[in-house]
Amino acid sequence: MAEELHPNRRANFSSGALAGPANGLTKPPASLASKTGASKKLVIKNFKDRPKLEDRYTEETWLKLEEAVGAIQSSTSIKYNLEELYQAVENLCTYKVSPKLYRQLRQVCEDHVKAQIHQFREESLDNISFLKRMERCWQDHCRQTIMIRSIFLFLDRTYVLQNSLLPSIWDTGLELFRTHIISDRAVQTRTVDGILEQIERERNGEAIDRSLLRNLLSMLSDLQVYKDSFEQKFLMDTNRLYAAEGQRLMQEREVPEYLHHVARRLEEENDRVITYLDQSTQKPLITTVEKQLLGEHLTAILQKGLDSLLDENRVTELALLYQLFSKVKGGLSVLLQHWKEYIKNFGGTIVGSPEKDKDMVQELLDFKDKIDHIIQTCFQKNESFLNAMKESFENFVNKRPNKPAELIAKYVDSKLRAGNKEATDEELERILDKIMIIFRFIHGKDVFEAFYKKDLAKRLLVGKSASVDAEKSMLSKLKHECGAAFTSKLEGMFKDMELSKDVMIQFKQYMQNQSDPGNIELTVNILTMGYWPSYTPMEVHLPSEMVKLQEVFKTFYLGKHSGRKLQWQPTLGHAVLKAEFKEGKKELQVSLFQTLVLLMFNEGEEFTMQEIRSATGIEDGELRRTLQSLACGKARVLNKIPRGKDVEDGDRFCFNADFKHKLFRIKINQIQMKETVEEQVSTTERVFQDRQYQIDAAIVRVMKMRKTLSHTLLVSELYNQLKFPVKPGDLKKRIESLIDRDYMERDKESPNQYHYVA
Repeated sequence: MAEELHPNRRANFSSGALAGPANGLTKPPASLASKTGASKKLVIKNFKDRPKLEDRYTEETWLKLEEAVGAIQSSTSIKYNLEELYQAVENLCTYKVSPKLYRQLRQVCEDHVKAQIHQFREESLDNISFLKRMERCWQDHCRQTIMIRSIFLFLDRTYVLQNSLLPSIWDTGLELFRTHIISDRAVQTRTVDGILEQIERERNGEAIDRSLLRNLLSMLSDLQVYKDSFEQKFLMDTNRLYAAEGQRLMQEREVPEYLHHVARRLEEENDRVITYLDQSTQKPLITTVEKQLLGEHLTAILQKGLDSLLDENRVTELALLYQLFSKVKGGLSVLLQHWKEYIKNFGGTIVGSPEKDKDMVQELLDFKDKIDHIIQTCFQKNESFLNAMKESFENFVNKRPNKPAELIAKYVDSKLRAGNKEATDEELERILDKIMIIFRFIHGKDVFEAFYKKDLAKRLLVGKSASVDAEKSMLSKLKHECGAAFTSKLEGMFKDMELSKDVMIQFKQYMQNQSDPGNIELTVNILTMGYWPSYTPMEVHLPSEMVKLQEVFKTFYLGKHSGRKLQWQPTLGHAVLKAEFKEGKKELQVSLFQTLVLLMFNEGEEFTMQEIRSATGIEDGELRRTLQSLACGKARVLNKIPRGKDVEDGDRFCFNADFKHKLFRIKINQIQMKETVEEQVSTTERVFQDRQYQIDAAIVRVMKMRKTLSHTLLVSELYNQLKFPVKPGDLKKRIESLIDRDYMERDKESPNQYHYVA
């Protein structure tokens, strides 16, 4: 028996089969028969004719379906079984009634949607009631469309799917609602205005029904009218609101409060996007808020509040400021410019005020720490802000030439002295690292070197260095920063001190073999003249025992090192004297000049200043400082008559036998350690003199290599080679000096052209 097929199913035949006459059978082709074998035959029957529908089947079936659709639209119960209705749709589609069925269904739905518009015409409805009615109408429409589609699913998946020009049942439902309800001008205007009113209320702090807005805006989005009907008006309202708010609050509020307000507003708008606005609105909405609350007021915010935020170290607000400005086009570049100006101005007040010289370096270090912390925690380690900070520091530190370099050297000296007990070794190392950062910004590093070398010499010679490890660590840092040539003389000073220790060991052995070793213990430091600062020779009258001991050492040393010359420097000498007071014995740690003065009181009770000067041979200014330290300081081993802080020509001095002190060994050589104005001036003058030599050497070096060069190119080359700041006028003077000394000459035809003279 051949299988009877359902009317809506098709049979697929192989390419070799032939269809015979109606209700007849045919033999298969020979080729096919041979493959199937002699005992089996392939028999093919035609389909039976599709049975005809009853005359009223289509009309009756549609009436059932129409009744079911009406029940869905009126929210009443459906008489028929849903499976029965689905089968009815399938049967109609099978018998090619699909086009008519689709048109009938669309018409029924359209009639129903048209009838809904009347409920939105009521004038008495307030806005919130109107919106709720719209929400309910939309939700009912969606629910009804889904149920109708489930009954007509076969129609949707066969006929509609095969016709690309026809919208699906769901899309038809959206189209009808859009066309007959939401596109109505009055309805759309009232819907959008109602939504905008609710959003404005929420922005003003009122509580609203957010789920209502979410459903309505989702409706507009599904109906594809969201952008044209709502978003444009919404963004215009937003722009107008925040433009007015920005102008008002910039006048009323301080910058920190304003920044927090802007951050809160942005957070609120982002929350609206997440809660009920379409995601596509986020970018234009946030851009609008940022533009009106930030972009329009960038300069005003910075001028009004940046300095105070930085002065008060308001880290939270600075981080917020950076975060907000980074969102606005051009925001960071404006912030960067004001940042640079602030650093230059603040740093300039530190460096440019002579009355602040005492604390300048510490203030610079504190300022640098604060700025670093702000970059690290507030500005997200932004490279541009870091570079701007370095550029600004270099700018203001060098606006006052030489002084910062001198004060940094003195600051290092104060930290490396033995009297400094305020830091551990680790803390001292960190302080030195910070100092090196400030040091990098200085152009005149030779000024630093001169003062550092002078102070280092005092620390080494008077035994005032806090730690040899710290000294060598600082030396290593300078060498790494400026090169070996910069520290070669400083390293030579340490080498001299080590060699001097070896010499003194040998000298002590030498003295033990002498017939009269004496009762004075002598320690000598042998200093190479080129390494150490230059000291003004000073002749003083030493006691015969000291002179004799100097001659013994001279004989010993020159016997080992022939061809060398020793020059004694009494200004650097110091001694320990044993003294007896009524209270008992004390040891006085004093300078050589103080020693010579005190030894006079072994020979007499009272001396005038003139008598002391002629007996010791000490230069007048140095003698006054020496007597002041002995008679006017904390440890007064001499009494001055009359009393007073200053030493005058007619003053007399006597030994203070009643002197008392809680310590056994007393240091009274502090004034010797203090730098005089004359020393500062002479050190600075030596630096300038050295600079002239360096400029001369650089000019000769360049001209020797290039032979002929224009003035402009020569000056440009000198700027590249010289490691300290120099003015064009200074270079011109040195060039003229070298021309006068016949190292170079001007071109006879072109005065701005120079020739090297071999």
